[in-house]
Amino acid sequence: MVAKLNITVIEDHDALRAVTMEALRQQGHEVQGIDCAEALDDEAAGFHANIFVIDINLPGENGLSLARRIRKGNPGAGIIMASGRTQVDDRIAGYDSGADVYLPKPVAVEELLAAVTAIQRRIELAKAPTSQSGDEGFVVDSRAMLLNGPKGSVVISRSELQMLSAFATSAGQQLEHWQLMEALGQQPDDLRKATLEVKMVRLRKKLFEVGAEHCCIRSIRLVGYQLCVPLQII
Repeated sequence: MVAKLNITVIEDHDALRAVTMEALRQQGHEVQGIDCAEALDDEAAGFHANIFVIDINLPGENGLSLARRIRKGNPGAGIIMASGRTQVDDRIAGYDSGADVYLPKPVAVEELLAAVTAIQRRIELAKAPTSQSGDEGFVVDSRAMLLNGPKGSVVISRSELQMLSAFATSAGQQLEHWQLMEALGQQPDDLRKATLEVKMVRLRKKLFEVGAEHCCIRSIRLVGYQLCVPLQII
């Protein structure tokens, strides 16, 4: 049985907001909908949400600014961002603002529900007592798409799973640029090396969030990267 979550949908398109809310309610969740960021401080203030589904192009305060506010005030909340902006820079801005998942519009209901389920696993794992000590390092649950560490868990993307798996199976957890590109199914060139650096920044941020030090991924100039924390893939 799926545990009930409190979910707030912030979407100014009335019909889309209604469809999203109904899909989530059919999964057994308690859902409220509002049409702007400002309403979160007024009419929605007494509703303690576990997950926020946020449209970026909101009237008044936009979704990026709202996500930053939510992440600052409620670090454990799940944030799903939905937007018609699908460029790489837009998605990076979404993740940098605190999104756990960035979904391009139009969002398939099935994908939204899968994102909610993935974040729910992370929330439940963070609440559950653990018998493991931080000395056992970091564990990637490849089925749940979760990175687990001493300070909790975070949802990872498919490309982050591929990179962490490649690090875990390499000698000294060290990989050259071309090896990482190969793990991601890409061909090395200068443009993709720049994209790889962006991915590493995001991966470092997630490792730090679950308990790693800032130097958890070491950049080796003109060569590649080294993962500097113990890691297990399950």
